[in-house]
Amino acid sequence: MRVAIIGAGVAGLTTAKVLLQAGHDVEVFDSAPDVGGVWSRTRRYPGLTTQSPGAQYSFSDFPMPKDLPEWPTGEQVQRYLESYAHHFGIEPSLRLETTVTSVVPVADGWEVTTDAGIGTYDRVVVANGVFCEPALPDYPGLDEFTAAGGRFIAGSDFHDAEEARGKHVLVVGYGKSACDVTVPISEVAASADVIARQLLWKVPRKIAGVLNFKMLLLTRMGEALFRYRFVRGFEKVLHGPADGIRRSMLNSLGSVSVRQFGLAEHDLMPRGRMEDIVKGAIGLATEGFFEGVASGAIQVRRDMTITRLLGGDRPRAELADGTVLPADLVVCSTGYTQGVPFLPAEVRTRLFDERGNFALYRQIQPIDVPGLYFNGYNSSFFSPLNAELAALWIAADLAGALRLPDPDTRLAEVTAQLAFMDEATNTHHCRGTKIIPFSMHNADEVLGDLGLQIGRFTRFTHWLNPVAPAAYRKVTPALLARLADPRAEVAAVATK
Repeated sequence: MRVAIIGAGVAGLTTAKVLLQAGHDVEVFDSAPDVGGVWSRTRRYPGLTTQSPGAQYSFSDFPMPKDLPEWPTGEQVQRYLESYAHHFGIEPSLRLETTVTSVVPVADGWEVTTDAGIGTYDRVVVANGVFCEPALPDYPGLDEFTAAGGRFIAGSDFHDAEEARGKHVLVVGYGKSACDVTVPISEVAASADVIARQLLWKVPRKIAGVLNFKMLLLTRMGEALFRYRFVRGFEKVLHGPADGIRRSMLNSLGSVSVRQFGLAEHDLMPRGRMEDIVKGAIGLATEGFFEGVASGAIQVRRDMTITRLLGGDRPRAELADGTVLPADLVVCSTGYTQGVPFLPAEVRTRLFDERGNFALYRQIQPIDVPGLYFNGYNSSFFSPLNAELAALWIAADLAGALRLPDPDTRLAEVTAQLAFMDEATNTHHCRGTKIIPFSMHNADEVLGDLGLQIGRFTRFTHWLNPVAPAAYRKVTPALLARLADPRAEVAAVATK
């Protein structure tokens, strides 16, 4: 088939790789001049690193280079993705610096219009990512603020810490990107204030300075500490007789964070217990952030918002408690929107539930829009691996090799899953596009649809050791062999 893929980030590249290997004609469109999506040089902010170690943030058949640090920088991840595209021959299919303006269903497929022309495709994969457009607050007084020389930008548009040298800077947000960008800013700015509407728990990269956090949270055991919709095997013990132990494990992690970062001393204790971590959000602690707080280089204004921006003789910002701060530069790390503006309204109405959540089966397929798929709408601790498995699911469906429930059953499944995630994350699931902390449950369900799975012993080792994407490296060849010769018997267990 002729397939258009919108987005050349992690999800777009792995979808292109798998579909090319399956024999399809693929074109990948991206408005950026390079591959990488959020890792593109057009979107990287100073201090950007991965949230998961490189060993976990990698594809199954293309490991991160061993000479990279454990948490690669944004530039290093982008180079890794460039190498992936080159290694698997994706480059001829790339259409970079090309913006998709409309994707419209037609009788024989889809008509895709870009600023370079119009093409017709049999299928379309939307891989523009859940972090596609910055969500900027609409503050009163912005015009007067900028007229006075103030600058107001999204974090993804802030590319050089030198732009903050000698300036009074406000960073809005308290997620990973906000804390990441604050550290290099604080090293050169006259002042660096973090405006935090809500404090989040921060997990140390090394707990007590010794134990790597991945040994706890990037294992199947770590995922099982959070109750999933379907409780199986040892999970029944954790959420039954051993529930007290499970809760103590999570809350003890919070206690370690309190001591290690001096949260009580600096009035940075998040509300609620670490046990409630999944109901809000969790971030990997940025190296140097709490050290900056302790030294006074970083000031965190907790439970606070900006009510308006001020101009006049100099740019300032007024906070909700009436405090007025000098603000030469306001950097907003306030999240992203997940949008598909290139799709017609009639199609968009069939993508969402009544609350605006993406209603996608397995985070991949709309129920009532034939020929359209999504990848990367499964943000996780193992995003490359989850995207890779979704690409296999798409390839199998293109070949008619999936035996899926009827549309009504799939819709009921999507509705039930969204309702569960509402409860599990207190609706903080990015309109249905975040699967944290259930990354491996999603992987298991996708592989279950494919009739493929890695060996039981390997899965068992992942209960106590970090999940290794390389353990899944034989899944793709197994599926491709099946698609090439449907009559052949391909073992359901892809690895031993």
